[in-house]
Amino acid sequence: MEEKGRPEYHPRIKDLPLSERPRERSKHYGAGALSTSELLATIVRTGVGGENVINLASRLLAQFGGLRGLFKADFAQIDAFKGMGQAKTAQVKAALELGRRLLTASPEERPQVKSPADVANLLLLEMGALEQEEMRVLFLRYQESGVGHIHHLCGESSHRLAQGGGTLPGSGEAQLCGDHRSP
Repeated sequence: MEEKGRPEYHPRIKDLPLSERPRERSKHYGAGALSTSELLATIVRTGVGGENVINLASRLLAQFGGLRGLFKADFAQIDAFKGMGQAKTAQVKAALELGRRLLTASPEERPQVKSPADVANLLLLEMGALEQEEMRVLFLRYQESGVGHIHHLCGESSHRLAQGGGTLPGSGEAQLCGDHRSP
């Protein structure tokens, strides 16, 4: 906390002990051992005058409401954030896009779906960034653990309508229709 008239001290990353530096911790313990702020800090790489990169990453996450908010934000919004700029913004947007592509990888690269939690993990990032309700239908193949999904109609604030239909190669034709209205 900043005292009146005294600036808050933020040590530079190189002033931290090796055991507290994000890159070194990632190297020794794996990226899973890092907080979201520390992971983002490794992508952003440098802080801004008087503020280390971990604090910058924490402010960025707070301003945009976490990773989902960063994913939804456009380039100009992140670029305008104090301490960012075009290069850092491009790095962050590229990392988020890689994460999105991982979730939508080709069937042979997709993770296996064995539980509802697996389905949620597959769709959470992509669907969490939607501005309006959308329904997805997943087709699961028991033997291959493959997943294909199609989506169609979105909703409005006063009512939601779910309908659609499509064909998933190799699985035959699927039709889905329905209507859901919020009270």
